Amino acid sequence: MELASGLPVFQILGWGVAGLILLLLLSKTVRYIPNTRVGIVEKLISGRGSVKTGFIALSGEAGFQPEVLRGGWHLFMPFMYRIHRVPLVTIPQSKIGYVFARDGRDLPPTQTLASNAMTDGFQDVRAFLGAGGQKGPQRGLLREGTYAINLAQFVVLTEDQMYYLPMDRSELDSFTKMSAVIAERGGYRPVIIRGTDDAVGIATVHDGPSLPSGEIIAPTVGQDLANASSYHNNFQDADKFLKAGGFRGRQYQVLVEGTYYINRLFATVELIPKTVVEVGNVGVVVSYTGEAGLDISGAEYRHGELVTPGQRGVWSEPLLPGKYAFNTYAGKVLVVPTTNFILKWNRSEVGSHKYDENLTEVSLITKDAFEPSLPLSVVVHIDYRKAPLVIQRFGDVKKLVEQTLDPMVSAYFKNIGQTRTLIQLIQDRSAIQDQSGIQMKEKFVQYNLELQEVLIGTPTSGAVGGQIEQILTQLRSRQIANEQVETYERQETAAVKERELREAEAKAKQQTLLTESEIAINVQSNAGKADYARAQQQAAQIQTLASAEAEKLRLMGDGEAKRIKSLAEAEAEKAARVGIAQAMAIEEQVRAYGGPQFQLVQQVMNRFAEAIQSSQVDVVPKINMAGSTGGGNLIESLLGVLLSDKVGEIVGVAPTAPRDPAALALKEEMLRKMGRKE
Repeated sequence: MELASGLPVFQILGWGVAGLILLLLLSKTVRYIPNTRVGIVEKLISGRGSVKTGFIALSGEAGFQPEVLRGGWHLFMPFMYRIHRVPLVTIPQSKIGYVFARDGRDLPPTQTLASNAMTDGFQDVRAFLGAGGQKGPQRGLLREGTYAINLAQFVVLTEDQMYYLPMDRSELDSFTKMSAVIAERGGYRPVIIRGTDDAVGIATVHDGPSLPSGEIIAPTVGQDLANASSYHNNFQDADKFLKAGGFRGRQYQVLVEGTYYINRLFATVELIPKTVVEVGNVGVVVSYTGEAGLDISGAEYRHGELVTPGQRGVWSEPLLPGKYAFNTYAGKVLVVPTTNFILKWNRSEVGSHKYDENLTEVSLITKDAFEPSLPLSVVVHIDYRKAPLVIQRFGDVKKLVEQTLDPMVSAYFKNIGQTRTLIQLIQDRSAIQDQSGIQMKEKFVQYNLELQEVLIGTPTSGAVGGQIEQILTQLRSRQIANEQVETYERQETAAVKERELREAEAKAKQQTLLTESEIAINVQSNAGKADYARAQQQAAQIQTLASAEAEKLRLMGDGEAKRIKSLAEAEAEKAARVGIAQAMAIEEQVRAYGGPQFQLVQQVMNRFAEAIQSSQVDVVPKINMAGSTGGGNLIESLLGVLLSDKVGEIVGVAPTAPRDPAALALKEEMLRKMGRKE
């Protein structure tokens, strides 16, 4: 059979088969690898036979070859190789990739992760296996970036996908579980500790030798930055950590603020709060780890071991106020207040530290068999240097309060209550308070405490019901009565003071007059003194003149003196005789006019007559006041009295005669002037 072209059909078919064979050969010989992928070479035929040990053919044997094909065209002998195209491994930024090696040296029974101490990454399988790389999950990590990794040898686990060359379905389950464990630990992201978190990281290592017996915390290792071979940079290099002598388990070293790329299959990190010691407190460290140190509290103090910082026991130096990256798994920090704190024996009140939340009022029995409840407040201070001794002795402050101070204080005040009656207990509160403060200070010193103050409240009713209130009511009534008495006394005193004030004000008002009169007296006294001085001066002058005159007379001679004397005597005689004559004449005139009594009556009657005349009063009354037999009126009676002998008695002059004619004449003259005759 031939075609139109004249070529036999079988010839054409042969050429087609030959072309297909050629294409098949070319496809087996020339391979193309995209730049976004790598090629894993699997050798199917080899004169060296198959791989005897391991999984990767390092010497040209049949099997997976260690090298990978990068992007481009590649020539191979047909039917000898199988090329597996796999994607490049990409680790996003701020993410972590984990590697699992299918081939390598076997892990020892005590090792969890494969060591990478002698290897240099995972992109060179030949170098990895040649350096003794181990199979299984690797300690090393892949940081952000793109890697050309032989996925027949390594399986790469990331947060988003798995990079591997499928071989056995059972492997997928193992890798899935491994990825779940990593995700559960947050292992695909670095450990980030922010300053705002106020936290520290506690690492727990899952690989390496176990801790010695009796130890609970692995000691710090590999922290010397100068020693590059062992500096593990906060657990980020697992092999260096183990080389430095690190142990498996919870680590004493803590992580502070920062970002750490830690293999979570090697070590997990737990965030705990920082230890904060507030102002007014100190932190006493009780360490669970470290060397067994010597007790430095002294041979006489047998309440535990006080050691230097870093050793196991109670540290002798407390932590001062601040924030500390303290590993609370390796010890605890007991906060001890260094400011004064109040302990209240009162079930209804609790202090800010809550050390007294279980304290109640002290039950007393008084001398007179009352049973009051006494509330107390005790102010206590702990010296910060003695805080470790307190913790060493009691464990913590609350145990100190409940197991020591409460029974001691209660017993003390029970003893006080038995020595006083209820009223004395109330009235002597201040004295008891002062006394207890002094006596209890000595007891507190024995427990390394400083007692600042003891404050006693008012006793309240216990088993006696309302009898305390009744007694207090009686005391209040008694006090009110005393206050009333005091008030009355003060009012009385105030009244006396008010009277004195009024007198003082009156004197003050008259002070001007008193001052003026006193000034006048002083003026007159001064004037008298001046007159007396002038008189003395004049007397002295007269005496001087008299002395001079006497001297003059003496000098004039006896004759002149005698002449003057004779003239003086004659002159004196003349004056004496004239005086005698005048006196006799006056006496006769007085006798002629009726004597002194008559003259007095005459003067009185003249004044009386002038008064009646000027006043125009009726001398003769319109009503006759005379008696039944005789006449006479008031005026007449008055004149009779005036002209009687009594007038003489009044003025102290004896009458000259029982009935003086001159007086009768005067009476007639007066009656005449008044318009009536007797």
